[in-house]
Amino acid sequence: MRHPLVPLCALAGAVLLSSGCSPGSSPAAGGRQAAASPAAAGHVAVKDPASVGVNELGQVPVLMYHQLTEKPASVYDRTPADFRAELERLAREKYVPVTARDFQTGRIDIPAGTHPVVLTFDDSTNSQVRLGQDGKPVAGTAVAILEETARKHPGFKPVATFFVNADAFSATGSAKALTWLKKHGHEVGNHTDRHQNLGSLDQAGAAKAIAAGQQAILTAGGGDRVTSLALPFGAMPQEAGVAAKGTGYRYDGVYLVGANPSVSPFDKAFKPGAIPRIRSAGPKDADAEFGSSRWLDKLAEGKNWYVSDGDPNTVAFPRTAQDQVAPAFAKRARPY
Repeated sequence: MRHPLVPLCALAGAVLLSSGCSPGSSPAAGGRQAAASPAAAGHVAVKDPASVGVNELGQVPVLMYHQLTEKPASVYDRTPADFRAELERLAREKYVPVTARDFQTGRIDIPAGTHPVVLTFDDSTNSQVRLGQDGKPVAGTAVAILEETARKHPGFKPVATFFVNADAFSATGSAKALTWLKKHGHEVGNHTDRHQNLGSLDQAGAAKAIAAGQQAILTAGGGDRVTSLALPFGAMPQEAGVAAKGTGYRYDGVYLVGANPSVSPFDKAFKPGAIPRIRSAGPKDADAEFGSSRWLDKLAEGKNWYVSDGDPNTVAFPRTAQDQVAPAFAKRARPY
C-alpha cells in the first residue's frame, strides 16, 4: 500500500493538536516511564565523552521501507541495489540498527561513538521476507541483504522492525516468517489487519482494525507482546488515543509517515504517540528533500545526531543541553 508523502511539520502538528499533546506531555498511551536499563552487551563507556562528540539527546533517523523491486513503480519502491547501498552507507557512517521497540523505550545499547538507526518495513511484502525451502532468506530480499551487510560490517546489527498486516509474507506463510523474524532478533509490529485508513473510521472501527492486526500477529507466532504500531497512510485515528491504547493492545510507540528524523527518546520533546519516519530515497528521487539520502547528509553535516557514550545505563550529552532531558530519564543523566 502507498502513502501520500506529507512533511512532518504539517502532519505532526495536526496529530498533536488532535491528541491534546504539548511539549513535555504524556503520550496517548497514558504516560511514558524510563525503561529498565538493559545489561550492557560488552560495550565500554567512553571515559571522555567530548572526544567522540557524545550526544544522546541528538536526532535519530527512523527509516521507512516498503517494496524492493528491480523496476520501481512508486516513490516507495527501492531496488535491492539501492537498499544495499543505503545499508553500506549507514555502516560506513557508524550507524547501528536498533528495533523500534528498543528505541522508543530508551533501550539503546550500542558502542561509544556510534549512532542508532531504526530500520522499519511496512506492508509485509515478500520482497522483505521470503524464506527458501532450507529456511534461509532468499537472495535479494531485505532480510538477506541486511544479513550480508552485517557479515561484511560486524558492528552493524542485522535487526529491523517489520510492521505487518494479516496474512503477512504470503510466499512463506505468516507463522513461518514471523517465527523466523522473532528468532533472529527482529521486531514484529502492527500495521492493522487490512491496512485500513484509521482516520476514515470511527473510534470503534479504528480500534477494531488495530486489535485485529494485533491478534493476527499473536496467532501467527510473532511474539507474546506487540509494542509498536505504524499508521497506514500515516493517518491518525480521529480519537488519537485509540492508536496507542485499546482493548487487547497497548503501544509504547506509534509511527507516522512523516518526513524528518526523530528527537531522542530521552528528550522531553519526544512524542511516543507520533514518531516521525523518513522515506528511503535517493538524492534524485521525487520529493528527495524529505528522503533518507538528504537527511543522512544533513545529519552528517550538522552533527546534530545521536552519538552514544557506550553505556546503556546513562544518558550523556553536552551540559548546554541539560534542559532537554525528559524527567523520566533525569536520574540517568550524565552531562559533561
